[in-house]
Amino acid sequence: MVDVSEKAVTRRTAAARSRLRMKSSTMEQIRSGRVGKGDVLSVAQVAGIMAAKKTSDLIPMCHPIPLRGSDIRFYEEGEEVLVIEASVKTDNVTGVEMEALTAASVAALTVYDMCKSVDKEMVVEQTCLLSKTGGKSGDFVRKEEG
Repeated sequence: MVDVSEKAVTRRTAAARSRLRMKSSTMEQIRSGRVGKGDVLSVAQVAGIMAAKKTSDLIPMCHPIPLRGSDIRFYEEGEEVLVIEASVKTDNVTGVEMEALTAASVAALTVYDMCKSVDKEMVVEQTCLLSKTGGKSGDFVRKEEG
């Protein structure tokens, strides 16, 4: 693990995104609350937030970071893509990019788990860092592919 004891405490934020491609009928079942395992988006939101808090338990070289906030948002792109965006913030000596990426990924995997009985062809795709602020390396904002 990298020694961060000499780094300054700063406000650090990160946002990440995962996309989940599925059948339009699966999206409709999620939207209408007809998935047998329950409220897919509520469960995925809780799973993503929990994952952000447990990132250092999952990824060996990550420092444990006390989070000041974490949020998961969902929106649709067309009839077949569910977009999951995670945001995380802290006041610490190291960043929260991995926490945001983990949150988005686990939320997507939770949707997959809850819907796999109706759509085994779902694909988790395009997990990426959207932005980060704070720290020695400064701010980053992803340029959208176009």
